[in-house]
Amino acid sequence: MNKPKAVGFYLSRCVLAVFLLSLSLGAWSFEAQPMAEDPLVEARLVEIAQELRCLVCQNESLAASRAELAEDLRREVRTLIKKGNTDQEIRDFLVSRYGDYVLYRPQVKPLTWGLWFGPALALLLGLWFLIGHIKQGLNNTAPSKQLSREEQERLNKILKD
Repeated sequence: MNKPKAVGFYLSRCVLAVFLLSLSLGAWSFEAQPMAEDPLVEARLVEIAQELRCLVCQNESLAASRAELAEDLRREVRTLIKKGNTDQEIRDFLVSRYGDYVLYRPQVKPLTWGLWFGPALALLLGLWFLIGHIKQGLNNTAPSKQLSREEQERLNKILKD
């Protein structure tokens, strides 16, 4: 008779734990960020932020990131837009501050040649080594049997005729 009471006791504890946990989940949620007062500023911000990398998340654009630093950068970009800076001036400002890493598509210059041409060079080097390895394997598979003296004499006789 104790089993039904024990099951009910543990079930009520589990329900209480789930209820308390669901109440605490609200503490982990984030508030929605307010849109800019001017929809044109916000549209321009989104367009520029799509081309910029979040410095914290690294694989997300500045527009998609929810990191606090990303929010600070978006606020900075909004300020620059309101000051009348062009898109290129804003990108140049962020690059001067954070380096080429902040751009998803950095400019082609000697400092970024490795980024732009490195993968193609690695592919070409890999193909060159692969072809060399295959050629070497083909050359090594040919039988390299030495002819006996009798076979050599017979071959020389055939070649003379």
